[in-house]
Amino acid sequence: MKFASTRLIAADIKAMVSFYEIVTGLSAEWLAPVFAEIVTPAATLAIGSVETVALWKEGSAEPGANRTAHIEFQVEDIDADYERLKDKVPLVHELKMMPWGNKTFQFRDPEGTAVSLYMPATGEAKKRFGSR
Repeated sequence: MKFASTRLIAADIKAMVSFYEIVTGLSAEWLAPVFAEIVTPAATLAIGSVETVALWKEGSAEPGANRTAHIEFQVEDIDADYERLKDKVPLVHELKMMPWGNKTFQFRDPEGTAVSLYMPATGEAKKRFGSR
């Protein structure tokens, strides 16, 4: 089994795709007017408009209703990414060190989903991720 993607359902797909293009620095591939993907080296972030929900089952997903999932992106230079994004995204918390050794900051996307950028910072955290 291969973990392929995380899909977000958006009331305003253009705003969501634009937001994640800014966050990731990558361009989305629009596979249909109601569906786009941002492909990273590790996984794909898929974004579907609210109209795509009916293709699965009407009412099976709702934009802006998520309070359990948390999207995380591992970055090379957390300080540089924080400086680049801190005035462009609605911050939940500023840079901080987590007990498991990652340096991180958190913000919310246009639909309210929690998003974190992090970097392994301690020796143990770097070892877990295969970093030097």
